Amino acid sequence: MLCFQCEQTHSGTGCVIRGVCTKTPEVAAIQDLMIFASAGLSYVAKKLPDSCEAERKEAASLVIQALFSTVTNVNFDADVLTKALYHLVDFRDALKAKLPEDVELPLAATLDFSRDRETLVKQGESYGIASRQKTLGIDVTGLQELLTYGMKGMAAYAHHAAVLDYRDPDVDNFLLEGMAALTDHSLDIQALLAVVMRCGEASYKTLALLDKANTSSFGHPVPTNVKMGPSKGKAILVSGHDLLDMKELLEQTKDTGIKVYTHGEMLPAHGYPELNKYPHLAGHYGGAWMLQRQEFINFPGPIVMTTNCLMEPRKEYAGRVFTRDLVGWPGLTHLPDRDFSKVIEAALESEGFTEDHESRSHIAGFGHHTVLDSADAVVSAIKKGDIKHFMLVGGCDGIKSGRHYFTDIAEKAPKDWVILTLGCGKFRVTDLDLGKIGDLPRLLDMGQCNDSYSAIRVALALADAFDTDVNSLPLSLVLSWYEQKAVCVLLALLHLGVKGIRLGPTLPAFITPNMLKILVDNFDIKPIGNSAEEDLQEILAAKAA
Repeated sequence: MLCFQCEQTHSGTGCVIRGVCTKTPEVAAIQDLMIFASAGLSYVAKKLPDSCEAERKEAASLVIQALFSTVTNVNFDADVLTKALYHLVDFRDALKAKLPEDVELPLAATLDFSRDRETLVKQGESYGIASRQKTLGIDVTGLQELLTYGMKGMAAYAHHAAVLDYRDPDVDNFLLEGMAALTDHSLDIQALLAVVMRCGEASYKTLALLDKANTSSFGHPVPTNVKMGPSKGKAILVSGHDLLDMKELLEQTKDTGIKVYTHGEMLPAHGYPELNKYPHLAGHYGGAWMLQRQEFINFPGPIVMTTNCLMEPRKEYAGRVFTRDLVGWPGLTHLPDRDFSKVIEAALESEGFTEDHESRSHIAGFGHHTVLDSADAVVSAIKKGDIKHFMLVGGCDGIKSGRHYFTDIAEKAPKDWVILTLGCGKFRVTDLDLGKIGDLPRLLDMGQCNDSYSAIRVALALADAFDTDVNSLPLSLVLSWYEQKAVCVLLALLHLGVKGIRLGPTLPAFITPNMLKILVDNFDIKPIGNSAEEDLQEILAAKAA
């Protein structure tokens, strides 16, 4: 196997024996085939007659599910992934019967996928990253992977929107176009880079779509004090990102005496009016996703994993974990729909918390609607000099060392700077007491990584207010990255022309020196430095200039 799609990849170059995420070579090979087959299906779907719009939409749905299933820490179950692969291939083959006779098809659209698991895994090894590096070179392969990971992130966000019955034909069409482009090995670096930039445009549309889906379904987030710890009573913990799962669980647990807690990126759920109206949404438990193997042991009730961020469960709590939707691990109880009766039963049978815990609070819910409602006051504070700068410190948190940098840069920032945060990277700064500037908290939690559109929307609105562009604003972006949704957000920012983004703690392993030169020359991408102090001095010097 060769996998380098996440920041923690082995030695910063690639996992070749077993994933640091604990993904096995078997799972890696099947996931590689899911990408290959998705490219073939996408090519076929793009060639269908105009009368086959319904088939194209279904093809896009299958591609979205396949791509999301291969995002880091989503699904580790080879049986489930194999079944999904065969379903995708069978649909691909059924569509080929609708094509004009003169259509030439690439190998990804014609390959006969073995129904023998051992042979199937060998096929996966033949069509993975390493084989393309040998035939296409590392730069072309690297750009293909950048495109693929951007689309994986898009698929994750599009899936969340689709769950709420929101679809955008432009998003669907680009996913088919982008995946089909992976079958064209004649595309050189410039041609692939053009597709990558179109991926950035489609990524921005996807983020806007998900924002519309969430706010239309659950209301615009409002600033909400969240208790960062448990209270006495029976308890259920919900991790991941899916707000509809949370809504249904809250509805099914009302009047049961069970308290529901968020974990990881579910923290922003407290800010949504349609979720916060349930009084038994009791608080938040734990930190970012990578701490779950320590934190879940001590949670005295069942745990629901709604989307990605699942780690190999320890035996001490594996029997209490329920997976949902595309999430999977062999042996865990999977809920095929939103009937949470098994979870509720497990909670009632569990001990729960036996005493109240003293804990701090955290304010969540600073979405773009709330911030822009105060836009006049914010603009006035900037003009008066009360607010000198905005710095976004957030993104995807991870396991590897070096991430204390993000705490340091927020803590050491001048007191007249406002710190925006989102994603699970927020847990690097949520313990900080940064005070206020006037009535505005210096730390504004804008939500999940799924809510990245909020930060973009605020930046664009401020640019409009000052009749300038984003790059001329008193704004710095200091982003942590971990998995493919972060790549999607980065491409959206590059599409908008945002420059000078600091990215870390390490740069992606799939970014070759030639690719990095392109990104630096065109977008001034900056690897985070050796220390937060040095980077702050550089930001201050640039601001002064």
